Amino acid sequence: MTQLTRLVAGAAAGLGLLAAPAAAQKPPVFPVGLDLVNVTVTVRDARGGLVADLDEQDFKVLEDGRPQRVRLFAPAKTEAERAELALNLGMLFDTSESMRKDLRLSQQSATRFLESIPRARDLVLVFFDRDIRISRYNSENQQGIFARILETQGSGHTALRDAIAVYLSRVIDTPGRKVLVLFTDGDDTTSRVPPQEVQRLLRSSEVTVYPVAFPGQQRPNSTDALRARSFLHGLAETTGGQVFQPTASRELAAIYQTILDELGSQYVLGYSSDNTKRDGRFRRITVELEQPELRVRHRRGYDAPKDEPLRAEKK
Repeated sequence: MTQLTRLVAGAAAGLGLLAAPAAAQKPPVFPVGLDLVNVTVTVRDARGGLVADLDEQDFKVLEDGRPQRVRLFAPAKTEAERAELALNLGMLFDTSESMRKDLRLSQQSATRFLESIPRARDLVLVFFDRDIRISRYNSENQQGIFARILETQGSGHTALRDAIAVYLSRVIDTPGRKVLVLFTDGDDTTSRVPPQEVQRLLRSSEVTVYPVAFPGQQRPNSTDALRARSFLHGLAETTGGQVFQPTASRELAAIYQTILDELGSQYVLGYSSDNTKRDGRFRRITVELEQPELRVRHRRGYDAPKDEPLRAEKK
C-alpha cells in the first residue's frame, strides 16, 4: 500500500462519520504509479482577459527546471485523449452551524452554477457538517440533484478537511479533468485530517479547486477568519484554482461566468516525467509561454509515487 493510499484510505475509514449510499461503500482504489502528469493551465493577457487560441508549440513544460515532452494537449483528438480531458465535477457544501445564515445563498449558488455548466461525465456531491454525506452521479443519472441541494438543512460542527479527504478518496482513480467547487466559510471545528495532509493529498490528485468563500459568523479580521481564509487560498494556489468571496446574490452570476469561462478556455498538457525515481518527493511544475506578456496559472507541482520498503517475512 502506497503512502497516498494509506493516508486517504485512513482518513476516509477512520472518520467513522461517513454516510453514503450503500452502492458507494467500497474501498477506494488508487493508481500504483504515475504514467501521465496532467497540468491544467489558465492563460490571461495583461488586462486579465482569457487567452484561448494558443497551440501546443506555444507552451514549454518544465519539471524541477528540466524540459518535458508534452504527450497530451487539449483539445482532444483521439478517444483516449477525450477520456483524459472529460470533465469530472465535485461540489462540496458546508451545511454546518456557522454557515446557517449563508446556506440559502450557497444553495442558490450551486443550483445556478449547475444550470450553467455543461453536464459533467461524473458528478460528486458532498454535504458536510460534523457528518459527511456523499452522492455520485454519472452523466445519464443526474435527476433530483437540485432538490437534494435545496432541501439540505444546516446544523452542527464543521469537518471541512475530512470532507475534502473523503471526496479525494472517491475520485483519485477517476480519469479526466477533475474540478472541485467548494461552498464554505472555511471554518473547521472537528476534522481529524490536518491541513498539511490535505495539501499533500491535493498535490497527488490533479484536482483544481475553486473555493466560493462566504463570510460565515466569524469577525472579518479575527484569528479564526484569517486562518480559514488562508486555508482556502492555499487550496486554490496549490491546485491552480481561484478563490471567490461573494457577499450578495447579485455577485454570483459573475462568479459562475468566470469559472465557466475558465473551464472553456483552459489548456490541458500531459507529459511523462523523465524522473523515474519513486521517492515520494515534491516535483515543481513550471509552464512557460513564448509570449512573455501572458500570465499562466496552474498547479505548483505534485508528489512523486513512493515505493514501500520491502519487509523480511517472519519465520
